[in-house]
Amino acid sequence: MNELAFPLAEAPDDAAREAARKLFAGEVDFLKGVVAMDGLPPDNRIEVCFAGRSNVGKSSLINALTGRKGLARASNTPGRTQEINFFTLGAERYLVDLPGYGFANAPVNVVQAWQALLKAYLAGRVSLRRAFVLIDARHGIKAVDEEILTLLDRSAVTFQAVLTKADKVKEKDRAKVLEQVRTRLAKHPAAYPEIVLTSSEKGDGIATLRAIIAGLG
Repeated sequence: MNELAFPLAEAPDDAAREAARKLFAGEVDFLKGVVAMDGLPPDNRIEVCFAGRSNVGKSSLINALTGRKGLARASNTPGRTQEINFFTLGAERYLVDLPGYGFANAPVNVVQAWQALLKAYLAGRVSLRRAFVLIDARHGIKAVDEEILTLLDRSAVTFQAVLTKADKVKEKDRAKVLEQVRTRLAKHPAAYPEIVLTSSEKGDGIATLRAIIAGLG
């Protein structure tokens, strides 16, 4: 596999863009935060989740996708999301914000507990259609990301890399980061062969990611 196997996802056509816009402009609500597997809601909806190392911008991306600034809690403190947060998207979908992995500003036992919950969820949620693994576009894939990518491989969960904070990367540095990401993804059989480049602050890639989520059935 070479780097051409992971092109940037193309922008949706007008019809797909509008359908996705309507979906995300509709009813979106926080359902519950889950701290144990027995607290998960019924797996009777199409489900996508967002995973990423602490402070990569998961909450900010969810807020940008839904156009609701305060829907998901965003924080500059790594490790603030310490539970699996479920959001209803229309009548048939869940958006799921997973706890950040890697460094977190919390006691070791708390970190270990929510990392275990994250792994159990990814390995056993049958309604999960795709995991979106968020990668900071300034840094590319780090060693701490490899653990979650390998877990997704083993769990046979298709995942798609979403580069966040793209507006923070100079154009001349972007190609180098993309090359690194593509090289790393090529080693993971569960990786979906397209990358989404986003900026929650500027809105870049948001329509594309909305369309991808809306198209999953």
